[in-house]
Amino acid sequence: MPTETVVSATNFSYRYGDFTAVQGLDLAVARGEVYALLGTNGAGKTTTLEVIEGHRRPTSGSVSVLGGDPTDRRRIRPRVGIMLQESGFAGELSTIESLRLAGRLSGRDDSADELLDTVDLRSKAETRVVQLSGGEKRRLDFAMAIWGAPELVFLDEPTTGLDPTAREALWEVVGDLRDQGTTVILTTHYLEEAQRYADRIGLMHGGVLQREGTLAELVAAEPSHIRFVAPPGADLPLPISSTEHGLVVVTTDDLQGDLTALLAWADRGNHRLDQLSAASSSLDDLFRDLTTGAHS
Repeated sequence: MPTETVVSATNFSYRYGDFTAVQGLDLAVARGEVYALLGTNGAGKTTTLEVIEGHRRPTSGSVSVLGGDPTDRRRIRPRVGIMLQESGFAGELSTIESLRLAGRLSGRDDSADELLDTVDLRSKAETRVVQLSGGEKRRLDFAMAIWGAPELVFLDEPTTGLDPTAREALWEVVGDLRDQGTTVILTTHYLEEAQRYADRIGLMHGGVLQREGTLAELVAAEPSHIRFVAPPGADLPLPISSTEHGLVVVTTDDLQGDLTALLAWADRGNHRLDQLSAASSSLDDLFRDLTTGAHS
């Protein structure tokens, strides 16, 4: 069955005067997909989101959201929820008043009481927003964004300031929305969250979408790493790539073969390999490649 594309960009660029913030970006996000847009500081993520959200027009190229122009607020607003890094709450309003106001502005229907239950803020319903903690305000932000189960939700650093329990609860709600067909585009500095919850990941650096795909696709071509404490004076059977925190690091394209050789060598020589670990590349490794210019 064909998959409906909810967000698409073709050769989209954005410039601030002589500075190019986003260059030649092609993007397609499908209905019911959780897409994580990650990158270094200044990579162009914020500008990309602002264009997709309809706050800016691309300097060149084209962007389509829900089948039309993202700047068409009348058509788009009732179908989209946005959770910004910082929201401008009216401090004197209560939690439930703030949520109901956001609901009216969205043009969608929902139950404020049920949504406060969803984000575990029912006990704070009559509390003024100015009296909420940072984490409680963040959960209110999230409730505003998902009011009425919009077709498309933008989550910008959604779990900043949340404790582990609240973070897990938020992602459980995101999973439920996805199962109902909602598309989610998120940015986060918690790479483990993108690794765990995103269906696909885009990595930006220097205004360019450097790499994109599922986690398995992104790490498939990357080397693996074996780490251990080197036995004193031992002549190791594998070349050392680097050291970190007292461990030697062996970078390998043949994890099984090199690990087998290392263990056989240790067994023959009765060498102890303390803190031994072996793993394929992670999203952290890919992100580190961006910052060191490996994919620039």
